[in-house]
Amino acid sequence: MKTNLLGLDAAGLAAFFQTLGEKPFRARQVLQWVHQRRESDFARMSDLAKDLRAKLVQRATVAAPQIVGDHVAADGTRKWLLKVDGANAVDAVFIPETSRGTLCVSSQAGCTLDCAFCSTGKQGFNRNLSTAEIIGQLWLANRLLGGERPVTNVVMMGMGEPMLNLDNVIPALRLMLDDNAYGLSRRRVTVSTSGVVPGMDRLRDECPVALAVSLHAPNDALRDRLVPVNRKYPMRELLKASQRYLEKAPRDFITFEYVMLDGVNDSDAQAQELAGIAARISCKFNLIPFNPFPQTEFRRSPPERIRRFAEILQRKGITVTTRKTRGEAIDAACGQLAGEVADRTRRTRGKKTLRIAEVRA
Repeated sequence: MKTNLLGLDAAGLAAFFQTLGEKPFRARQVLQWVHQRRESDFARMSDLAKDLRAKLVQRATVAAPQIVGDHVAADGTRKWLLKVDGANAVDAVFIPETSRGTLCVSSQAGCTLDCAFCSTGKQGFNRNLSTAEIIGQLWLANRLLGGERPVTNVVMMGMGEPMLNLDNVIPALRLMLDDNAYGLSRRRVTVSTSGVVPGMDRLRDECPVALAVSLHAPNDALRDRLVPVNRKYPMRELLKASQRYLEKAPRDFITFEYVMLDGVNDSDAQAQELAGIAARISCKFNLIPFNPFPQTEFRRSPPERIRRFAEILQRKGITVTTRKTRGEAIDAACGQLAGEVADRTRRTRGKKTLRIAEVRA
């Protein structure tokens, strides 16, 4: 089987060239060809010796996930449905803004955590994405969007829980940061977690980038319901892990994501509880208007309620932003990503396969 070079960071690529009897500096050249020039044809890598190009044709490939859906919303948000195998496809979303272009990347086909308000978790879980499948989303986006560097920021907030796939996520992050690949700063790459504490500690030690924590509740009782992983890693442990992360984080704060659910977590009293959390850790809050999906029990908090909630936090000196909903019409907004997943979790009775014609070869 050929080696997919999209799945190798600088160290992995140097080791690969060693197996070919080539010098390590070839890794730098090929990183630039693949990730900066977005080249997949070894014959066009003109500064490589012909015999090396011939070896690469025999032993390697540059293979990104297959695009089976491409949708653009009126606001310019673009969502790709990417086939990763015969049964599964994942979503990647590009959000253009005046000063930057943000790509939302998936890390798993589905998600095991089953947060109550998230469409992705309702689709079940099949498997982790490989490094090549993760970085392939960025490679494809840059290739399809054109321009020198259309993607300036990456948020790992798509399908899946990144902290449960760090063996593949960390090499992908290293490629994003590598000056010979994508050259993004640590401040421009954000990993989101629902609160998997051991993963937060490992990411802190191995590749600290900006961190966003999906909080969504001000106390354990409510968070147990909304974010089930809280039963394993309750808020006390989560906040301690967040404090540890700040020791190596590229920013001096943690972002707490908070989806606004009408009548569930949006009261004045709950805002006051959140202010108490903020007094214990350097953080900012990102309030996210809930994005509905079929069969959900939740409703979006009214705009005035969101404004009032933010105001209570701001009066305590807390930095608060309210996320502008983007891509809702094409199901590309936060919490709406579903892809297509062959569900192999124990949550469902038997094996449930979500079959959509687009995913078939």
